[in-house]
Amino acid sequence: MRLSTKGRYAVTAMMDIAIHDPEGPVTLADISHCQSISLSYLEQLFAKLRKQSLVCGVRGPGGGYRLARPANEITIAEIIAAVDEKVDATCGGESHCDEEQTCLTHELWCGLSKKIYTFLDSITLESFLSRPSVQEVIRRQAEEASGEDERKVEPPVPAA
Repeated sequence: MRLSTKGRYAVTAMMDIAIHDPEGPVTLADISHCQSISLSYLEQLFAKLRKQSLVCGVRGPGGGYRLARPANEITIAEIIAAVDEKVDATCGGESHCDEEQTCLTHELWCGLSKKIYTFLDSITLESFLSRPSVQEVIRRQAEEASGEDERKVEPPVPAA
């Protein structure tokens, strides 16, 4: 069982918005740059996230995306489900492994799938953001971003 990039990228992008939500809307271009996710891929994901009312778009200068609800009300499981991702460890889906009959271990894999869903549904964006290890990544990304901004500013050329 493996979570595809669709689910992982959607969670990463939503985390990025949750981090910056107090500052205002976040553009997909900013998320793309900071998280190294293709802009066109983000556009596809955000169409689905918008449809499920997890984000809302803000038009105009300074526009972008914001969380549609507080970060403490959005779970990781909701985000994954919104982009049509299933965290399913079963051998052939929820109902049958082979066309009409379940296999010997089907119940085991169904139980695992339910545990994974329950685990992801118990974690909100806010609770995950408050973890010390996540805070360390946020600090590192902020430092890297400020370093990039400094490199873009060229020193003045002395007058001859």
